[in-house]
Parts: sequence; C-alpha cells; structure tokens
Amino acid sequence: MAEKMHHPYVELAKKALETFVLTGKVIPAPEPLPELFSGRAGCFVTLMENGELRGCIGTIEPVYDNLALEIINNAIAAGTEDPRFPPVRADELPYLDYTVEVLGPLELVRDLSELDPRVYGVVVQSSVRPLRKGVLLPDIEGVDTVDEQIRICRLKAGISGSEPIILYRFRTEKFK
Repeated sequence: MAEKMHHPYVELAKKALETFVLTGKVIPAPEPLPELFSGRAGCFVTLMENGELRGCIGTIEPVYDNLALEIINNAIAAGTEDPRFPPVRADELPYLDYTVEVLGPLELVRDLSELDPRVYGVVVQSSVRPLRKGVLLPDIEGVDTVDEQIRICRLKAGISGSEPIILYRFRTEKFK
C-alpha cells in the first residue's frame, strides 16, 4: 500500500527532522523555492507519538528569510530542543505524527471578549518584564476557556497572576 501523501509543509518538517536525526545535517530550503514556501510567517511544528505530545517548538513571528527555513528549523528544534523531552531517537521516527501551524499576524487584544480558545492562539506578555512571553496555540484539547488559556501562558512565561499583562491573539492555518 502506498504511503499517504501529506501537505508539503508537513513533508518538509518530516524530512528535516528525519535527516537531522539520522545524519546530523540540516537540509536546505527547496531549490527553486516554490511559492508556497516563499512568504514569511511564524510557525509551530508539533510532534505527536502514539497520541501524546513529543515536542513542540515555533516562532510567533518570522525569524528566517522564508517559510521553508522556518519549518525546517522549527521541526528540528521540536525534535531535539524542546526542554520537556529528550531528543527524538532514530527508532522513534516511524511513529511520529507532524503538525505544522502557520501563524497569521499578531493582533493586540483590548478586551477578553475578543478571544476564543478554539479560534485564536494567544500571546501573554508581561507589561513589566516584556521579555517574558507565553504562547498557546488555538484549539488545544482540554483548553476550553479564555481564562485557562491565559493561566497556562502565564505559567509557561513565569508571569504571576497579579502581574499586569498585554495580550495578543493570532489565527493559524493547521496542516497535518
């Protein structure tokens, strides 16, 4: 039976991590660069193994020259640098499921009614210590309220419940 084809973003993430784990090499962006990969956007790559989170790393705004490089670097980081997990081993590669989420622009949130955890991801930033930021993607299983979304972001960023915050929201396009 032929292996199911995935979206090109997911194929690139898979190839990037597998190549890095097996050879230690970072693959180059596709040449010539397809239009699909030529724009700039933040993205997250999430790895799941047997239905359990195995790694998730991303950028909320673009860091690299194009989306291809963003996906390649975030896929490798999700598999090797997520501090919650040991690096992915070669024997795990066949069991990984990949999701790539491409982020839309950040929008300042003026009122909590502008948030919906099913539709929007959220960035919680300390207004006192602006380098402290927590990010949560939209539509995460078990995160059903805005309060829960914000609580998790504060926890991830080490922002106390009493510390003033600035909120941003974003939409994503999800590719599995």
